[in-house]
Amino acid sequence: MTHSVEFKNITKYFPGVKALDDVSFTAKGGEVLAFLGENGAGKSTLLKTLNGDYQATSGEYLLDGRPVHFKSPHEAIEAGVSVIYQERQILMELSIAENIFLGRMPANRFGWIDIREANRRAQEIINDFGLPVKPQTKVKDLSIAYQQMVEIMKAYSRDNLRVICFDEPTASLSDAEIDALFKIIEKLRNEGKVIIYVSHRMSEIKRIADKVAIFKDGRYVTTCDAKTTDDAQLIRLMVGRDLGDIYDNLDRDKEIGDVLLKVENVSSDYVEPVSFTLRKGEVLGFSGLVGAGRTEVMRAIIGADRLRSGKIYLDGKEIVSKSPHDAMSNGIVYVPEDRKTQGILANLDVGKNITISMLDRNSNKIGVLDQKKEKDIVEAGIKDFAVKTPNAEKKIVELSGGNQQKCIVARWMATNPRVLILDEPTKGIDVGAKSEFYHMICRFAKQGLGVILVSSELPEIIGLSDRIIVMSNLRIAGEVMRQEATEEKLLSLAMTEGGKN
Repeated sequence: MTHSVEFKNITKYFPGVKALDDVSFTAKGGEVLAFLGENGAGKSTLLKTLNGDYQATSGEYLLDGRPVHFKSPHEAIEAGVSVIYQERQILMELSIAENIFLGRMPANRFGWIDIREANRRAQEIINDFGLPVKPQTKVKDLSIAYQQMVEIMKAYSRDNLRVICFDEPTASLSDAEIDALFKIIEKLRNEGKVIIYVSHRMSEIKRIADKVAIFKDGRYVTTCDAKTTDDAQLIRLMVGRDLGDIYDNLDRDKEIGDVLLKVENVSSDYVEPVSFTLRKGEVLGFSGLVGAGRTEVMRAIIGADRLRSGKIYLDGKEIVSKSPHDAMSNGIVYVPEDRKTQGILANLDVGKNITISMLDRNSNKIGVLDQKKEKDIVEAGIKDFAVKTPNAEKKIVELSGGNQQKCIVARWMATNPRVLILDEPTKGIDVGAKSEFYHMICRFAKQGLGVILVSSELPEIIGLSDRIIVMSNLRIAGEVMRQEATEEKLLSLAMTEGGKN
């Protein structure tokens, strides 16, 4: 059977914001429909109103021609509608099998849970996905990428599945895992399921999608053919302007100065000894495959992981950072890859998220907070980083991913750092917001900061970095200057068996 979802005049208001504005279109089964639009365009909000996370202010949904109104995600799941979000919604202490069949574990003839049968069924699904994991493994012991795959397997396992929506599903996946996911999507498409795929990666959309629905400022714009519509036209429809080559437009007129940061034989329990330097005004890229050790190096530098060996020098002076707070005091700040769990403080507003690292500096000797000073920092952060928010009191979780990321960068830049480490800073961010971040990074370097950019996107690494360090197997495999960098050269180094110090 081929299914369908019709969106009819969906409107959603939040306080001070019209997130969805009279959205109407139909998603048909047997094809993959990609959602494309800038952060804040309404894509995720639309999915959350579909599955009952949010309640639409007005409008209705028709599922296979019949009106539906889900008051919760559980009701949506019971009707065959599943949404896989960027935020993981799994129970870490349970096994893979227990997560897949949570709430519907198989039982034996005595009514007892049949864990052996659950493991057997889970293994069949794992085999479909081609993953090297066991159903008995606890989810907390999996990588972020495999945790994401467990979420997808949970939705895939439901016999009543009619609609499945993926919100940036490949952000943490390797190429092999993406291939496995796409095979599953193709299987579901052939079964007539409705598949909605939200991504900012044009190459993925071209590869897996049949149609592309464009959104802008909470409105549905149009639906295009994914295979025949070129990237420039899609971007123009998304952002209302022609970005051209976003790397060619960057201001690279800067001077790279003396060595600012020197990392000498630094290792931890999670990475082998590495050595490198970073100069003032330089953007130093860190490239490599998933698991190569890039993030682990950065965590060792900022004291998030205990050093096993090595020394770190800033401006020729040895520094010791036993915690990220120590690193901040020393002039080194880190914007983490996983902004949902390690970056934002979800229960706080925009203003508090920007100033949280400055509480001691914004207080007097007896601990009384200087509210005017805080307000000035917040206003400057929102203005300087063009954060789209109606006010500083808005909860940060209600902002788009790109605007959340801007708040995190504003937080750390308010500390006047010497070294800024950005770990996958544009993950899950649309092409328009990426352009803003790229100009921002160049501006920081031009001001004399040393910027370390960790990224899995090779065009991003090549387009922004002055020099690129490639990691493989927890070691440095090589170093390439930007003028000599190609995707083939970086991949070749990333796939070497061993690295070097």
